[in-house]
Amino acid sequence: MDARHSTSLSPRRHALALALLTSSVLAGALEAQSRPGGAGGGWHAPTNSWGHPDLQGNWTNATLTPLTRSPGVGPTLTVEEVDRIESGQAQLVEDRAAPTDPNRALPPGGDNPVCIDSGTTCYNEVYRDPGERVAVVNGEARSSLVTFPADGRVPTFTPQAQGLIAEMRVRSRQFSEYDHPELRPLAERCIVSFGSSAGPPMLPNYWYNNNYTIVQNADHVMIMAEMVHDVRIIRLGEPRPLPADVRPWFGDSWGRWEGNTLVVETTNINPEHAFRGVPFSQSGKVIERFTRADSETILYEFTIDDPEVYTSAWGGEIPFRALHDLVYEYSCHEGNYALEGVLRGARFQESSESVEPARGN
Repeated sequence: MDARHSTSLSPRRHALALALLTSSVLAGALEAQSRPGGAGGGWHAPTNSWGHPDLQGNWTNATLTPLTRSPGVGPTLTVEEVDRIESGQAQLVEDRAAPTDPNRALPPGGDNPVCIDSGTTCYNEVYRDPGERVAVVNGEARSSLVTFPADGRVPTFTPQAQGLIAEMRVRSRQFSEYDHPELRPLAERCIVSFGSSAGPPMLPNYWYNNNYTIVQNADHVMIMAEMVHDVRIIRLGEPRPLPADVRPWFGDSWGRWEGNTLVVETTNINPEHAFRGVPFSQSGKVIERFTRADSETILYEFTIDDPEVYTSAWGGEIPFRALHDLVYEYSCHEGNYALEGVLRGARFQESSESVEPARGN
């Protein structure tokens, strides 16, 4: 979690004040972001000691803009819609982060509409950080992060992918992901983060810890995602691809500079690291573009090209905003003692079931 979570709730109250700006002020802010070089104009991307555009620092892609667009919704939001979304989230934070009455009754069941998630039943908002603002790109307040296809929605699966999904459902009826240790979720086992925080593509998880640290040298770019402290190492230069059957976590990423933009192409993505529940195929690849838009923003663009899974390529744009806070270690179970406890509990349960009750004399 970033430094804001170790102090007080004052940033939350600050978010409420920001979200309640008048429509005219919001319109001015959007217009300023649309000018070349950012709000100040005349801005030039800094370079590092190797002459490459400098992407280093801490960044966040937290946003209230959803990945996909609802049917019939246009690609951009009006100033009034932005105000409604942002002020609504700020009020939600204010309400749910209020101190809890220790004498209150038990919280409602997980299917209650006021609850955030059914697993924890009304998770206190103070532990979440889904974002405070909608995504603004080129002065446009976006209604979805996906920008192509034009409807802002993920294309349909191919017949081949639909068959794979059907097989996965059949297998899940025999063994669920919690039935034995080999199937337990990767995020629970602290192997990689849930969702796609580290990517590729690097998408917000809409829950918390949407922060990143980027470090560069002459021939590498390192991106550490806060979630599970996942680390991607992107090599620069002429690609030397891995064999097709070698598929590491986060895939095989190679980057190159096209002007001020870092272009990263990733192949060989591990099938166990499924994206939105569906594994990448061996021919699938992700193309990412990182461009410093202004002193406070990296424009992140992604394209998913996997003809065995999707009926067409698709992708979108996400602003990564500068995070003027520290990013602390995400320990993830601090050694994953929870899984050891699960296994010990299962062995105890099995031993208890195997003991026959004593018979009376």
